[in-house]
Order: sequence, then structure tokens, then C-alpha cells
Amino acid sequence: MSMDGRIHLRVADKKAYVWDVEDIATIRSKHRLCGVFTGTLPHLSQQNLFLGVPMVLLPEEVVLLVENELAVLVDDPKAHIQPSVTELQRWNAQEKEFAQRHLALLAVAAKDSPGMSEEAVKKRKERELKKAAAAAAKSANVSSAEPDSSIFAPPADPAAPPPPAETQYTVVIPASSTLFEWYNDSTCLFTTIESAKAAGIWEYPSDLHERAKCGVFRGLWEQGMYMGGGIKFGGDYLVYPGDPLRYHAHFSATVLESPTFALTPMEIVAHGRLGTVTKKSHLLCGWDDEKKEVSYLSIEWAGFG
Repeated sequence: MSMDGRIHLRVADKKAYVWDVEDIATIRSKHRLCGVFTGTLPHLSQQNLFLGVPMVLLPEEVVLLVENELAVLVDDPKAHIQPSVTELQRWNAQEKEFAQRHLALLAVAAKDSPGMSEEAVKKRKERELKKAAAAAAKSANVSSAEPDSSIFAPPADPAAPPPPAETQYTVVIPASSTLFEWYNDSTCLFTTIESAKAAGIWEYPSDLHERAKCGVFRGLWEQGMYMGGGIKFGGDYLVYPGDPLRYHAHFSATVLESPTFALTPMEIVAHGRLGTVTKKSHLLCGWDDEKKEVSYLSIEWAGFG
């Protein structure tokens, strides 16, 4: 987020991404925009049921945020700075130094435990850390009023060797920003859709249909609705009365380029039947490009007689 409080939308290949978790929370909680997560989760990269950062926004959501002066567009590829040869050499030297220090400390630990390889020492340290964490969690959950459970534990073997002393060491690694500047978006920010179009990083809306979608999206949003993609339900949007995590969609909405846009009887029947099967009303949203207004007509299948 920039100094003036605007959210930075990182644009790459004509798509806007949000990488900052706090910005994602702000967009959803304060601005009622949901976006779609597209990133895989750490250690679960093969599954696609639960996704994470980054979040990609619908083009209509991007236009709404920028026009309301809530966000700015960033030319993300240009914001990445290619380091110089000198900076890369300095980085490699730092990495080599850290690796040597780490190996030296492992050698000291191995010297304290003769007969054990560096890999064995490393594994033993990991086991000791896990045991210490489990013991700390257990002691935190046990009330001081409870009787001492140590009397139920087996007696210690006097012939057993004492546990090895825990050796702790710290390797301080500075942040990469102290080595060289790798990202700077101050020279490639765009505060309006028009300036982003002129720079060639953004092109939405580019025709009447896309202007109609932006207008309808804004009209529903200004009425307090949440919107999501509606392609699976035969429309442009799904319209929710509240956060989609708490509510089902009440409408599937179709954007029409004009309030007098022609529809065939078959289309009207299809919208009505599909909306009824999915327990929704179908919303026809006609956009008046001259007046910049939206007219709404809902279709709901009803019985006769």
C-alpha cells in the first residue's frame, strides 16, 4: 500500500494481482470486492482445491477501485530492477560467507558429539527442538493445581548417559534489500485508467460491452451487493446480498448493452428455468451508455393456474 493509502495493483499481461495480505483483507472487508485466489499453498502445490496469494481481480473490480481513487496500477515487469554485475558478485560473496559460517558451526557441533556426521547432528538438533516445543506446549496447558504426574513416569535409568547439552548458534543474514534494490514501483505508477491505457499496460474497458459490464458492476456494488463470476450459472455475475462466505447468491445477472437490447423468447425461457433450478432469480441489467444508468428486470419461473 502506498503512502497515500491507495492499494497497489500489480499488472502483468493485462491482469491485476494483489500480493499483500493486508491489502487483500482491506479489499474484501472495506470495499466489498472478492477477487479470485490463484496461488498454490506452501507444501501443497499439487492440489487446487484451496488456493492462496496472489489474488487476481476482475477487470470491473480494477476499474472500480482505480476510479474511486482507492488503488493505483503498477507496471509490475518494469518495477523489477535487474541487478548489476557488481551487485550480483556482492550477493554471491555474501551467500558464500553465510554458507561457510554455517558449515563451521556444524563442525563445532560435530566436534562436541564425536562419531556423528554433520547430517546426524542436524537431525538430532531438529528432534531436540521438536521435543522442547512439545514440552513447552504441554507445560503451558497443564494447570499448576493438578498433581505432579511425574510419579507415574518410569524411573530414570542411573546407568544411562546424560542427555547431550543443547548447542545453540545464530547466523545473522541481512535482508536482500541491504545488498541491492530489486523492486521499485515509484516510476511506473498509474492513478487513472486512461494513463494506464496510454502506457499500454491496461485496456479495459475498450468497447461498449465492456463499458456496460463496468457500469452494471458499479451499479450493483453501490447498492451494497457482492459480485462473483457467474459463467457457471448462465450469467455474467453472481449477485450476493453479503459476503459470499456467509450468503448464497440471490441473482445471476446478465449484462445487456442497451435497455432495449433484443432477446429471443428462448433466451428468456432459458434464463428463467436455469435461475429456478439453481434457486436464483435471473437479473437482466440494461446499460444506457448515454445516461450512464442501469435498468434491472428480474426473471423468475412461476407455475400457472
